[in-house]
Amino acid sequence: MSGTAPAALEARDLYRFFHSGDDETFALRGVSLVVRPGELLAVSGPSGSGKSTLLACLAGLDEPDGGTVYCNGARLSRRDERERARIRARSIGVQLQVGNLVDHLTLGQNIALAQRLAGTVDGSVAAGVLQRTGLDDRVGARPGTLSGGELARAGLAVALANSPAVIVLDEPTGELDSERTEEVMSLVAEITGGGTAAVIVSHDARTAASADRAIELLDGAVVAER
Repeated sequence: MSGTAPAALEARDLYRFFHSGDDETFALRGVSLVVRPGELLAVSGPSGSGKSTLLACLAGLDEPDGGTVYCNGARLSRRDERERARIRARSIGVQLQVGNLVDHLTLGQNIALAQRLAGTVDGSVAAGVLQRTGLDDRVGARPGTLSGGELARAGLAVALANSPAVIVLDEPTGELDSERTEEVMSLVAEITGGGTAAVIVSHDARTAASADRAIELLDGAVVAER
């Protein structure tokens, strides 16, 4: 990874707030970050610190109330949902805590669906991501039949379906034991080694330690960085 490489993902001074009656709660307070191709950035912090809100804004799933997000130089925020979805489908692979798999579809069908949302279906790419994630023998399996470790890798396979510039992952190892966690993080390291940028939210200190850089959020603001 080159420190002078153009940003794969950039957030400039992000703010996000929510209203409950007369109360206003800030989920993000001026968060800025840059992630370059091939770089793994870990985001940590206690529950309620703004981690998932940040990830949603970075992926274009939510709009910040202030600030701007760019992916590969293209502005992602301040666009309508259809345009954000188009950019996301082509450039950003997403794996959220709630999962990115459709239960009634097989793994192969889930990958094909992700490709159709981007306007392209390429069977060779699907076969490649399944082999890369060690799931080529599970192409016909539905999510309910997969183990915890297989589900985590299947989520990564879907996130990689369109050869994105960036993947954003929300607690992908949260329900896994140490052995399965190591398997998934080794796979993430292999993915970033191929030039894909990654942002991963995790409570696991080992995940943050394995990242190229890490930031810590508290009350919606970055309070530490290494």
